[in-house]
Amino acid sequence: MLSTIAHEWIHNYLTLRPLGILYNQSPELRTMNETTASIAGDEIGALVIEKFYPELKASASPPTLSLISLPTDRPNPGDFPRPPFDFRAQMHETRLNVDALLAEGKIEEAEAYMEQRRQIFLDNRYLIRKLNQAYFAFYGAYADVPGGAAGEDPVGPAVRTLRSQSQSLVDFVNRISWMWKFEQLQRAVEQP
Repeated sequence: MLSTIAHEWIHNYLTLRPLGILYNQSPELRTMNETTASIAGDEIGALVIEKFYPELKASASPPTLSLISLPTDRPNPGDFPRPPFDFRAQMHETRLNVDALLAEGKIEEAEAYMEQRRQIFLDNRYLIRKLNQAYFAFYGAYADVPGGAAGEDPVGPAVRTLRSQSQSLVDFVNRISWMWKFEQLQRAVEQP
């Protein structure tokens, strides 16, 4: 929740600078804006939790599953816990396959594939009403971590690189907020 609040606050901050003012100017600027807000929101949210609510901080090590004894009869595969569904990885795979089908001009196959994949997401409790190019266009702008709906878009990795090259979150946000073209970001990450 705190990450979401901070994410939206960053959008407000960016609104007064070129990256925010030109949000709808190009898909690249939109992705730069959303990715910046996601990165900053996550970092700020984590810092607030750490400073003001340390009791809510997640444990450093995930719980492990250990077997006490082996069953003597043959187990039912449905009795074992399923590995968690990795939404980002599955969506990334979907995006790459759809892009490949569309590049080959196989529009109907891409549509059928997206519906098939939507059913898989539904089976895993991700309620996606319609999976299509509009979905990818909208959610592809959130490229704060590799994978997901962004596909092979170079903008997200460039924003993440700029963050890793920055001395602080403040330095990163201030630097990217004054950019108004993707080419500026590309130059910035080439010359740290």
